[in-house]
Amino acid sequence: MPLGPLRPSPLVEQAVDHLREQISTGHWPVGTRLPGETTLARTLGVGRSTVREAVRALAATGLLRSRQGAGVFVIADRPTEDWPTRLRRAAVTDVYEVRTLIEVQAARLAAERRTDEDLAALDAALAARHAASGAPDSEFVDRDIDLHRAVVAAAHNPVLTDLFAEFAPALRQALIDLVELLRLRADDPDHGRATHEELVRSVAAGDAEAAALAARTELEATLGRLRSA
Repeated sequence: MPLGPLRPSPLVEQAVDHLREQISTGHWPVGTRLPGETTLARTLGVGRSTVREAVRALAATGLLRSRQGAGVFVIADRPTEDWPTRLRRAAVTDVYEVRTLIEVQAARLAAERRTDEDLAALDAALAARHAASGAPDSEFVDRDIDLHRAVVAAAHNPVLTDLFAEFAPALRQALIDLVELLRLRADDPDHGRATHEELVRSVAAGDAEAAALAARTELEATLGRLRSA
């Protein structure tokens, strides 16, 4: 589709869409140098600042790159997905398999490194999970995730903490759907209470292998339900 003047609003978003279309349809193949800022502004019927913002947005997605003194060039014909976007698009079972790897090791490290402050946080998170037994599924899942987050935090490894933070949003809705679909709390409102208590107890006792086993048992049980749902 040839370029043409844009509607009044929102101009930057429209400019991004028009320029992206020129790239994705092959009108501007990879390696092409874009027309100058002034030319693009005149063709699209917008100001140069709008073009500048649109180019910046497309550069952030990996489609364009500015070369000092040479101009702006197309470097890809499809955007590069960031990590959160890739997680949202991934199968929840694939995400959960990796989460299991992370949290089993986190539980082991938490048992070895936990502080008094960590233990207090774990007790509070476990109590909040129990208290949510009468709450809607979404709140119960949130409290469950909070408990697992506290275990990861007790491992005192910032990379594990960051990884869990990325995984949690991708899992939340899937876990809510799973609880509702399988009616896991219909007869057991505090579903998984025993395994979570064992996890916290093992971390508090400093028993790394027991903590890892408790985490693995809980997470692999959920993974099994995801696969059969």
